[in-house]
Amino acid sequence: MRFIDEAVVTVKAGDGGNGIASFRREKYVPRGGPDGGDGGKGGDVYVIAEDNTNTLVDYRYTRRHDAMRAENGHSRNCSGKGSDDLFLPVPIGTTVVDTETDEVLGDLIELGQTLLIAKGGDGGLGNTHFKSSTNQAPRKATSGFEGELKVLKFELKVVADVGLIGLPNAGKSTFIRQVSAARPKVADYPFTTLVPNLGVVDIGRHRSFVMADIPGLIEGASEGAGLGIRFLKHVARTRRLLHVVDVKPVDGSDPVNNARVILNELERFSPELSNLPQILVLNKIDQVPEEELDELCTHIVAELDWTGDVFRTSTLMGEGTDAVKYHLMNEIELERERELEDPIFAEAQRTRFERLEVEVRLNTEAQREAYRAARRAAREGVDLNDDDDDFDDEDGVEVVYVP
Repeated sequence: MRFIDEAVVTVKAGDGGNGIASFRREKYVPRGGPDGGDGGKGGDVYVIAEDNTNTLVDYRYTRRHDAMRAENGHSRNCSGKGSDDLFLPVPIGTTVVDTETDEVLGDLIELGQTLLIAKGGDGGLGNTHFKSSTNQAPRKATSGFEGELKVLKFELKVVADVGLIGLPNAGKSTFIRQVSAARPKVADYPFTTLVPNLGVVDIGRHRSFVMADIPGLIEGASEGAGLGIRFLKHVARTRRLLHVVDVKPVDGSDPVNNARVILNELERFSPELSNLPQILVLNKIDQVPEEELDELCTHIVAELDWTGDVFRTSTLMGEGTDAVKYHLMNEIELERERELEDPIFAEAQRTRFERLEVEVRLNTEAQREAYRAARRAAREGVDLNDDDDDFDDEDGVEVVYVP
């Protein structure tokens, strides 16, 4: 199965049917007059958020979607049949952007939410509409209007309350396995998760939130190193960032420097994103002798000058993970309640996330353009300022799930 989080599609709404010029023809009814009916209305094109898909892979292979044309009008003042609307299913969390104007047409974040993306053409008028006292036998009818034609980009961002960030092998996948039913691949050897994983953290009756395990960042990710920022945009919708740090890396690296790598990459990619509330999780404490643990954790917090919440966990043993998830649930519930009670705060939250969406989109596109320029330079042996734009990489991210 492939995880595709971007797709460019062309949609064409249905054209309206033509009106007709017709005259009443019945025995014993001389000069029956005009009775041409109107054409039907062309079908609209909608996108609808569904929960039975979590990728845009279908739109990689089928890029053109047309609604049907409506019927022409009929005699006896009968209008033509309108064509059915076309509904395109997309995963929850999909944003629709007009590629010509860069306008965000809508954001589908709720199950069953629909969005009109292309309007069908109205039907033409039959000659009945043109009769008058001075023109009792009009032979004029109009053609139906064309439906809208648009080239759109679908952008998928996972809908999660909490986003897990950290270097590869910090223990993020193991953490989400401990607190939810998600089952990303984990192993006793170093490797990198290649796709975002979602898990519902169930705290109790009617208390739950969604957590996303985002593929690991590395140094230079904001400039395209490794997986780059292909999946960093998926944390743009989250309320909290859970920064997981391995206190005893197997490669002997400094956990403080490792944490700074993530903080720097977030800042370089999106200052707005780096300002989201973060919680520091010092993980793999089972790998440190007990008599050294307090000193090491205190050192890491002090060196990072961390003033936020800090937790110590061993995701492999399940130690400390309950405290983290209960803390997150309480924080999220308080924020949700405040949004319901305080309209000013709710508006500030909405504005912040809209600003974050725009910043993430622009920065992602900027990195993609820089990547294309580098590829052109490497392929053609020309300067990076070369204006040749024939390199095509519009297919979006394509990653194969780990079996």
